[in-house]
Amino acid sequence: MATKPVPPRPAPRLYLATPEVAEPAELVAALPELLAAADVAAVLVRLVETDQRTMITRIKALAPAIQNAGAALLVDGHPDIVARGGADGAHLTGLAAMEDATPSLKPDRIVGVGGLATRHDSMAAGEAGADYVLFGEPDAKGQRPSSEAIAERLQWWDELFEPPCVGFATSRAEAEEFAAAGADFVLVGDFIWADPRGPKTALIEIGEAIAQAHATTFGKAKAQGEAEG
Repeated sequence: MATKPVPPRPAPRLYLATPEVAEPAELVAALPELLAAADVAAVLVRLVETDQRTMITRIKALAPAIQNAGAALLVDGHPDIVARGGADGAHLTGLAAMEDATPSLKPDRIVGVGGLATRHDSMAAGEAGADYVLFGEPDAKGQRPSSEAIAERLQWWDELFEPPCVGFATSRAEAEEFAAAGADFVLVGDFIWADPRGPKTALIEIGEAIAQAHATTFGKAKAQGEAEG
């Protein structure tokens, strides 16, 4: 009996983290061209800490440039200002922060979570309704797991759980490794903005690199499955 064809697995999409935003004008000017250049699903807006009214004003300034490009705007922390700023959701650090914020954000806003040190915390976040889980970001001391450990966690999650998983990449090599491990999204930030060629060139290159890494890995898996079938 013929086996049912498996639909092609979509390539991971980019999740772009901004530098810490104090004055948004320069970023507002740069984002439309940047987001048009690569497949960016969402932008994580990092805000310099200040009073709530100022932070809301900064989100409102950035929102059109992000949302008009078809990307979601997520605020790093600060779930209490998400709705007032017109953002699409929040990224929280740690299971407790996510559980505290979820009632005020769901079902209309996206709730993402990182800072998940253990597999148990990761599973608890998924069960609590996280829209995605992030693996590999630095902790409060700037420490992060090895890229191999992050890739292993992504692969474990991808094979067992439904919510999307995101790999936090600090280089092209990590972005490729995480795409091959099964990440649904690859979060990139500081190294994109610091690239001497400019963020647009860097982002295009990373987008192409993760698409190729995905195609190489999952294309081989599909071909092997068809051969075995």
